[in-house]
Amino acid sequence: MTEDAAGPWLVAGLGNPGPGYAMNRHNVGFMVADLLAERMGGRFKRAAKAQAQVVEGRIGPAGPGSRRVVLVKPMSYMNLSGGPVNALREFYKVPAQRVVAVHDELDIDYGTLRLKLGGGDNGHNGLKSLTGAFGREYHRVRFGIGRPPGRMPVADFVLKDFSSAERKELDYFVDRTADAVECLVTEGLERAQSAYNS
Repeated sequence: MTEDAAGPWLVAGLGNPGPGYAMNRHNVGFMVADLLAERMGGRFKRAAKAQAQVVEGRIGPAGPGSRRVVLVKPMSYMNLSGGPVNALREFYKVPAQRVVAVHDELDIDYGTLRLKLGGGDNGHNGLKSLTGAFGREYHRVRFGIGRPPGRMPVADFVLKDFSSAERKELDYFVDRTADAVECLVTEGLERAQSAYNS
């Protein structure tokens, strides 16, 4: 059976819908999904089957090295991401192990990446919702945003825009994260970890 005969991968960028959230730290998953869609030459459209936007296409090198991918941006707000992602996962018949969640991560320094399969949610409500919907055995591409300064509550920090200093490098880091997702889907977790787990 060829890789593609096993069906597509589902890549879910996590974030909150609406222009007020667009540059928030919590929305880095949407930023990466938007860049992947651009690379695929696709445009996000409203999904008929779920409260989400989707793009279908291929990523990776042209030819047999590319993979079918469904990109998803849940439009349900971060804390309820599991419902729309799971509805699309079931519709496209994607096993949990071929789901990739791209999300912000507090316990990693800004711009640092960590890729893994399975694990806990570490207090991340988007992951908590995904895990509640279809279990924990899915891939995570974790984009470090660092800890809040001083006594700033975590909820305030993640819903604030990236600082002007952070924005200077944001495009580079988002680009690198999109590369990591492509590597994970086309070459596997081990290869992606050795290349991108910084």
